[in-house]
Amino acid sequence: MSGNTEVVVIGGGYAGVMAANRLTQRADVTVTLINPRPAFVDRIRLHQLVGGTHDAVTDYRKILAQDVRLMVDTVTRIDTAGRGVTLESGATVGYDHLVYAVGSGSADPRVPGAAEFAYPIAGLEEAQRLRPALDAAPASAPVTVVGAGPTGIETAAELAEQGRTVTLVCGGLLGLSLHPRGRRAVARRLAALGVSVLDGPGTKVTEVTRDAVRLAGGRELPSAVTVWTAGFGVPDLAARSGLRTDALGRLLTDETLTSVDDERVVAAGDSAAPSDLPFRMSCQAAVQLGPQAAETVLSRIAGERPAAIDVGFVATCISLGRHAGVFQIMGRDDTAKRYYLGGRTGAKVKELICRSIPWQLSYEARKPGAHTWWSKDAKRRQLLRARADQERVTAERAA
Repeated sequence: MSGNTEVVVIGGGYAGVMAANRLTQRADVTVTLINPRPAFVDRIRLHQLVGGTHDAVTDYRKILAQDVRLMVDTVTRIDTAGRGVTLESGATVGYDHLVYAVGSGSADPRVPGAAEFAYPIAGLEEAQRLRPALDAAPASAPVTVVGAGPTGIETAAELAEQGRTVTLVCGGLLGLSLHPRGRRAVARRLAALGVSVLDGPGTKVTEVTRDAVRLAGGRELPSAVTVWTAGFGVPDLAARSGLRTDALGRLLTDETLTSVDDERVVAAGDSAAPSDLPFRMSCQAAVQLGPQAAETVLSRIAGERPAAIDVGFVATCISLGRHAGVFQIMGRDDTAKRYYLGGRTGAKVKELICRSIPWQLSYEARKPGAHTWWSKDAKRRQLLRARADQERVTAERAA
């Protein structure tokens, strides 16, 4: 190995940027970040891109450490035996350690017609494709948003606030992750914006056509533009490269975020499944997992034992247009509490948090490793211990 240790980070989202920046605290580490786009995508603002209130991109020069080499390309294969990655351009890049932070995207809807006629918005290009479709539709044309998680709620509210005729099809419960009090606040705001919310039994989508959405209960909704926000998936790069993944395709790791197949591969963000017990796909988890993945790599370089991850949640923030929002307090284990901030206060807190994310990334670029701000969830370790005890008892009974 040369004097410098080569670390490749795949993916320039929240987790990848945080990991790349933290890795620069060692002068003998060369960091290469490989990302398919030349600009950072602020995914928590993609619903605003659709609504025309934000472009949802940031110049990497503002958030990436100066010592990080940015390569605009797509990794098509990881060669763990040869310690290298193959790029879509045909080039190869070698590594001593690899951070796998490919993120997430829209899941395959597996509903007839959805892939052809619905518009997903989990990625930048998808959101950019939806925007002209909305512009081409008359202001009074019916718009259907499928999926009642945060993305669906935010998109429905953003469009309704602009005067669009919006129906939100939940396929179940509205805002499932929220406390009932927070859920009622969301429902009230959506009603005030004129959004028709269809939730409960019979609201699962069974088919999407060019101008309609059909539900399990037999109802058919006219829809000039259908927006699909139901579910997220991850790229299949790990599986294609022979690395073990969970059922969704996230890289299986131990509690230090190290691949169960190769200690030189470390995962972070939405594409990581530590102990087959992944965290909620979110910016909140990604900005914690990114630096911790980097710390695992740095520990190995130093010949030290990596620490187990500590990730905790604080809140779920949902914007309800530009003038209202819900800041739902969460336990560190990501369970909703009864407390929330709503209305204009909720909107201001959500906007403050959105603005703070690029600041967090740039802070890590300027002062890598200077600050650790993630909360800790003691319940996760209790759960892991209980699972280990159960596996031990099962093994003893089988012996």
